[in-house]
Amino acid sequence: MLPRIHATGGLAARHTGPDVVHLIGTAATPLGGDELDIAIVVEPGARLRVRSVAATIALPGLATPLSHAHWTFEVGAGGELDFDPEPTVVAGGAAHETVSTVSLAADARLHLRERIQIGRTGEATGHWRGDLIADVARTPLLRHRLELGENSPTDDMLSAPRALTSVLRYPDERPSCTTGLGAALLPLAAGGSLYTWTGPRLSAEPAPAGEVAAMRA
Repeated sequence: MLPRIHATGGLAARHTGPDVVHLIGTAATPLGGDELDIAIVVEPGARLRVRSVAATIALPGLATPLSHAHWTFEVGAGGELDFDPEPTVVAGGAAHETVSTVSLAADARLHLRERIQIGRTGEATGHWRGDLIADVARTPLLRHRLELGENSPTDDMLSAPRALTSVLRYPDERPSCTTGLGAALLPLAAGGSLYTWTGPRLSAEPAPAGEVAAMRA
């Protein structure tokens, strides 16, 4: 069965492979004042990979710099979701907030990666906040919030990071690991893991993306 896609506004999606959907921007979004609401549902036994054709750029609006994105991910019994879009770049003067809600069946599989860059080339301002709320079979898996950039609690124009990669995996039994590169892999009590890397630019993240060599299973 092919994916069923319904989209309005500045974000669309295209079926590009047997189990692949690409997100496509059809207008400049998100702009300050925009509210994006995206739901991805993987039915029981199905497999879906979600990618995007280009980076997302959050821009300030005329009335407000702040935009919001609400993501909902549901993966049914035996289903598998691999969500790995291109980065979100928060332009200078813009603020962007995301809330991602994940609901997994006990035997579902998930790879959920988010990459954030504060500022385009030559820019150091911009603010991002992300909330990640995940449950497995109604059991809490993760409650997590991160902030990055201008006006965040740990902001420091001289040394504070301006880039972030976050990867939520389920299931995953690798042990915890940290490195001096600003990366950490943390196991979760209900199963799975959360990988977080911060640095000056996404290009500085250790290869392969989303992993540190010392963390290989």
